[in-house]
Amino acid sequence: MKGKMKVAVMTGIRKMGYEERDIPVPKENEVLVKLEYVGICGSDLHYYETGAIGDCVAKPPFVLGHEPGGVVVEIGSAVKDLKVGDRVALEPGTTCGECEFCRSGRYNLCPNVQFYAAPPVDGVFQEYAAHEAALCHKLPPELDTMEGALIEPLAIGFHAANQGQAHIGQTAVVFGAGCIGLVSMLALKAEGVSPVIMVDVVENRLEKAKELGADFVIHGGKEDAAARILEITHGKGADLAIETAGTDITTNQAIHSVKKGAVIVLVGYSKTGKITMEMSLALDKELTFRTIFRSRHLFDTAIEAVRSGKVNVKGIVTNVFAFDDMQTAMDRSCEEKAAIVKAVVKIS
Repeated sequence: MKGKMKVAVMTGIRKMGYEERDIPVPKENEVLVKLEYVGICGSDLHYYETGAIGDCVAKPPFVLGHEPGGVVVEIGSAVKDLKVGDRVALEPGTTCGECEFCRSGRYNLCPNVQFYAAPPVDGVFQEYAAHEAALCHKLPPELDTMEGALIEPLAIGFHAANQGQAHIGQTAVVFGAGCIGLVSMLALKAEGVSPVIMVDVVENRLEKAKELGADFVIHGGKEDAAARILEITHGKGADLAIETAGTDITTNQAIHSVKKGAVIVLVGYSKTGKITMEMSLALDKELTFRTIFRSRHLFDTAIEAVRSGKVNVKGIVTNVFAFDDMQTAMDRSCEEKAAIVKAVVKIS
């Protein structure tokens, strides 16, 4: 498909603009996708507000966005499993396929990954994207492309649950009821964990968690979260904790609120890159700490969870912004973090 497309670019710290670029031409193993929705992720906001995440510096003009859903409009000559008109969720990282991590199936750890909106690779706040067909997961008739754009964060939630070996019969607590905390809760519920307890300090996030199926919600700013969790679990403590807030306080609350031998999955990045933990108590309890980085092999699982009705992923969305007003979309997402749980951009 020849022609031009509109691309939203970060032109500086907290500055958005637009460029006209060529519509990409798909390679033989790629498809061209007309994007309809792209989610706004916390990493997008961090680059927008500060220009960097650690050593990764977003040099303007830079394109943000890595949670896309859309419709296939053109296919490469070697593509067999997709056709024009298919709705797809795009897995945003193209890996090398040759390193030890790719060859062992842990492709999310590939050091050579080309990941949307991870500098220097541009993201997809734009009208079209050419992407490897194997990473474009076909959506069933029950799912629309907004749900397709939410599959990437939902896959992260399932990865967190799986790292914690979540299963029916467990009690779990999730610290942080932002997007990743909510999808972690949804994944836990889909895998039969009950009760699932949510902890946050923002009232509307706790209300959203309750709306989406949390069994208990705790306002950590108004009550002792660990004490309340012990009360809910009749003094036993939780079997599993997923920490998504990335703070010393919530990490140590997790240590205090789980039972001996429990698993704590650390998901949230701290602002400083460091967490101070009460290791003596963790050692006394013989806790297992696990971490996650993005996800692997879970897009189809996430899609099926939504299709089957086990997960209402669209329920996490609180705001839909127009592609023609990206400045407002990014500014409000930064300034109203307490109110905006999950925002998506409607591209077309």
